[in-house]
Amino acid sequence: MMNRRSFLQWTGAAAAGLVGGVAVQAARSTGKPNIIFILADDYGIGGVGCYGSDGYKTPNLDALAQAGLRYESCYAMPLCAPTRGACMTGRYGFRTGVVGNGAGAKAHPDTEVCIAKVLKQAGYTTAVAGKWRQLSYFTTKEDAQKWGFDEFLIWGVSTKGERYWDPDYNHNGRPLANPKGKYGPDLLHEFVVDFIRRHRAGPFFVYYPMPLIHGPILRTPDSPPGSENLYADNIAYMDKLVGKLVTELDGLGLREKTLIVFVGDNGCTPQASGAKGGRHGGSLQGRPIEGAKGDLTEGGSRVPLIINWKGTTPAGQVPKDLVDVTDFYPTFAELAGAQLPAGVKIDGHSLAAQITGRRGKPRDWVFVILDQKWYVRDARWKLNNQGQLFDMKDAPFGEILVSTESADAQAARTRLQAVLDGLQPRAAPVGPDTEAKRAKRKVAKKKKG
Repeated sequence: MMNRRSFLQWTGAAAAGLVGGVAVQAARSTGKPNIIFILADDYGIGGVGCYGSDGYKTPNLDALAQAGLRYESCYAMPLCAPTRGACMTGRYGFRTGVVGNGAGAKAHPDTEVCIAKVLKQAGYTTAVAGKWRQLSYFTTKEDAQKWGFDEFLIWGVSTKGERYWDPDYNHNGRPLANPKGKYGPDLLHEFVVDFIRRHRAGPFFVYYPMPLIHGPILRTPDSPPGSENLYADNIAYMDKLVGKLVTELDGLGLREKTLIVFVGDNGCTPQASGAKGGRHGGSLQGRPIEGAKGDLTEGGSRVPLIINWKGTTPAGQVPKDLVDVTDFYPTFAELAGAQLPAGVKIDGHSLAAQITGRRGKPRDWVFVILDQKWYVRDARWKLNNQGQLFDMKDAPFGEILVSTESADAQAARTRLQAVLDGLQPRAAPVGPDTEAKRAKRKVAKKKKG
């Protein structure tokens, strides 16, 4: 890992502006919360200790949950790009066009207003660190500013670069110098810490889409020689980085001024999580989760959500409220005192009330879409665009297709169909090569031997 001196050398002009930047921040400080939005890659509830994961320990995430909110029913889209599009725009994919991994470029700053831009207009200094490439890609500072980001360190100078060892990273418009032998997640952590230190007067917004724990599942700096469970090593290292970040905020006296949101972008991959006896994204207390990444199932879409704002969020609560990934956009805007973009349909529902200890008005349903399929779900029932109704009383372990509808089931169908009729989602062309298709080809190739 690089030390503080070497890191500041490669931050260049940004570090050179330290004194002036802090002075500007101090002058405009308004008491608004700093916001750190951590998006873990390919990380469903089956990999998180405090959700009851079998075999995976996450003491730092568990500590954040114990001192804050841990939502049981947060839903993402089943693949990376549609989730990230929904997080950044607060809008469902059928509105933005980002319904699959082959469609990320359809979300463009000329047509969509990124949450970073909304927060910047409210006085925030903004940064992104990690994986951006599943949306309309940027390579220059000017491009990043169109999305609303002042600074960035993102994976992908070229189209096939590495995200972990010897990383292919773009730092504020230039290839990261001297990446040989370095571990990408460590560099991202150092970038985030440096950004926070320089803008500690706040308010700041950090979008932190970690590359962990997406494949390839490689050794981490902490993996012992010949480790037999690199997947567990990757989870442990991600958890360690979250803990280091929290420790840094404590040391800077920023914990009570900073909202930390941790969420997964889709469910776990069955291959990586060691699933046996069928396709599932890990297990909780001995029971396999139904489905996995790429599926319109609980295992594909149900993700961990932990929210911690020391001294503000109620401690140790486990809300059963439904949440989906469009909700972060209006939540951040409300807490920042920012105006939502005029004339733009925002699908998210703000969680600001719950975060600040009030009841608020929880969602009645969530909506999930992938390519040409979608569903709407409430606390008990799920209806998809093929007209299939599922009883979700055993979720996330089972989804019961309803064949004979009781009065309760009929009422649920009517209620959920009215939601779909109001949304009017539409099928979008499938991308030329989605991540789900590639995963299926890999499995088929292995079977052929």
